[in-house]
Amino acid sequence: MAAKDNEALMRASLSAVAPGTALRDGLERILRGNTGGLIVLGMDKTVESMCTGGFVIDVDFTSTRLRELCKLDGAIVLDKDISKILRAGVQLVPDASIPTEETGTRHRTADRVSKQCGFPVVSVSQSMRLIALYVNGERRVLEESGAILSRANQALATLERYKLRLDEVAGTLSALEIEDLVTVRDVTAVAQRLEMVRRIATEIAEYVVELGTDGRLLSLQLDELIAGVEPERELVIRDYVPEPTAKRSRTVPEALTELDALTHAELLELPIVARALGYTGSPETLDSAVSPRGYRLLAKVPRLPGAIIERLVEHFGGLQKLLAASVDDLQTVDGVGEARARSVREGLSRLAESSILERYV
Repeated sequence: MAAKDNEALMRASLSAVAPGTALRDGLERILRGNTGGLIVLGMDKTVESMCTGGFVIDVDFTSTRLRELCKLDGAIVLDKDISKILRAGVQLVPDASIPTEETGTRHRTADRVSKQCGFPVVSVSQSMRLIALYVNGERRVLEESGAILSRANQALATLERYKLRLDEVAGTLSALEIEDLVTVRDVTAVAQRLEMVRRIATEIAEYVVELGTDGRLLSLQLDELIAGVEPERELVIRDYVPEPTAKRSRTVPEALTELDALTHAELLELPIVARALGYTGSPETLDSAVSPRGYRLLAKVPRLPGAIIERLVEHFGGLQKLLAASVDDLQTVDGVGEARARSVREGLSRLAESSILERYV
């Protein structure tokens, strides 16, 4: 299974056992009752082939039923929607040749069953008093909300600092675009900060999933901080990805993929980030001048459809020509009438004035 599929399954599994869910309530009841548990979150022929003994019950899932059934010395099998308890008190016999680093009987079984059937498996340890989630070979211990919130708040404070710095370099880039003084270094600095902010936000989003209902306020703060970051990331690359040549060619999706693939150490190096965007990354290249196509600033003009932005960029070929275009010039573009032309002209003028003022005041 692909890494992204594993990540998606882990996220969905964490969401299913997050605080506020009936399953998490049942797991915490098991812990408080000083008993253990082994719960498979899904049923198919593979799982059925591993089940021996126990009872076929097929009843609606409730946290109290889960707690009571875990008093039996055996595993419990739920349906994948966690709406039914299908079997209880069963012995799971997975393939013994499946490698595992776990040592305890319950945890070793959980790891092997998860790897063999592909469904998430939850193990509740009576002696260690912890809940572990197994998803395709990955083990995640479920923590108390307080511990997760502490780390999430630290990450949120970091995100706020990075977002502030991103706003500064993005504002500087806008002013330089108006004056046609942009270098590859300026573009790379913005792309670098956008990627850093996106990665921190992704980490916090994982905490939000783990926190369940306890993460609602954190989710609101995260949404407010990263509003517009993902579109801005693509717009910057669309503005500055180099034109294809005989030696090199880099599309916008390829550049986004290259940025995503950079390690944290590589992301700190501007030449490496520049190469991900499609430039050579040499010191001379970093200081070379580049001109934006205009996607980023046009996207800031209110109520301007994406299709019209595409036509304007294609027609004028660059931001400087767009800034110099009159209302009559803008009307020559298909779909741009007089009212929209005036809106674009006034919008770009206001953006130019505010960008210059912010830079020099």
